[in-house]
Amino acid sequence: MNILIVKLSAIGDVIHTLPSLSALRRLYPEAHITWVVEESAADLVINHPYLNSVLVSRRKSWSRDLIRGQVRGPLSEVKNFIKILRQRNYDLVIDFHGLFKSSVIVYLSRGKRKLGYDSWQELSGLFLNEKIPEDRNKHAVDRYLDFPRYLGAEIDKVEFTLPSDNKAKEKVLRLLRKRKLEDKNFVAINPIALWETKLWSNEKFACLADLINNKLSLKVVFTGSEEKSIKEITSLMNTEYVNFGGKTTLLDLAYLYKKACMVITTDSGPMHLAAAVGTPVVALFGPTDPARTGPYGAGHTIVRTGLSCSPCFLKKCSTKQCMQDISPEQVFAVVEKKLTKE
Repeated sequence: MNILIVKLSAIGDVIHTLPSLSALRRLYPEAHITWVVEESAADLVINHPYLNSVLVSRRKSWSRDLIRGQVRGPLSEVKNFIKILRQRNYDLVIDFHGLFKSSVIVYLSRGKRKLGYDSWQELSGLFLNEKIPEDRNKHAVDRYLDFPRYLGAEIDKVEFTLPSDNKAKEKVLRLLRKRKLEDKNFVAINPIALWETKLWSNEKFACLADLINNKLSLKVVFTGSEEKSIKEITSLMNTEYVNFGGKTTLLDLAYLYKKACMVITTDSGPMHLAAAVGTPVVALFGPTDPARTGPYGAGHTIVRTGLSCSPCFLKKCSTKQCMQDISPEQVFAVVEKKLTKE
């Protein structure tokens, strides 16, 4: 049996789909399973023990090249991508993504059973021949698990399995040794988020980090892809810190978070990565709904103000009050309680 999983991005969404991959592998132990993913989240599935192959879509790179007038290169790559996609006859194609870009992959795959949600968001249902209802009130992990359930899987455990990478593990251990960071004796902070409405102020992150240093005597490690933002935060601090911003891949970050005693974060891909490796998360939420996309599993804490307009799911807001009303002292109280309780 040949199975194609279509879940292109983003980091958090791909992480949310990993338990469904585990369930599919248990249900079809002999199947050949391929995953189509975009570049930004590819490291989460390349060399995955439950996958036979991974096909990376460079859609964004192709689009950028075409806009710049570079036609031959991207068109040749797209042609090769489709050729590789069609080398296998898929008995089952599952569109976990449910958007137009994923429906195009479903169409191009020429699969027999084309399964997805009973939804017309961005015409996502256009090329499906089998559909299940989508319960938007469920957490994304449980919503995606509805696909293997529909296919007959019994979900007795939710398993987040990541690819094993010895180089990433060794790199993280070197970084920790160099900074004299001991296992479970530091707090990781991810202040980065893709939406500006999910961001907390640099001043508040700096204040929170100082509180953790001064009152809990714990080292603070900053992570994230935006080095500039982290440098702005650390420039406002009065205590010591470690800055790993821009120095880690996704798998590096997974190993790093596994070594932390806690991860404090905005609603972001790193938040889901920390939850997936089982590290307690303190997550700051404003415009989004933690019931649907919060850190999955037990042991995590959500900090939010609960304004009547939240969650609004807006990427732009003139006030950003839902995030700005969260104080460093409020977050620190949660952190202190969790750490002293443990």
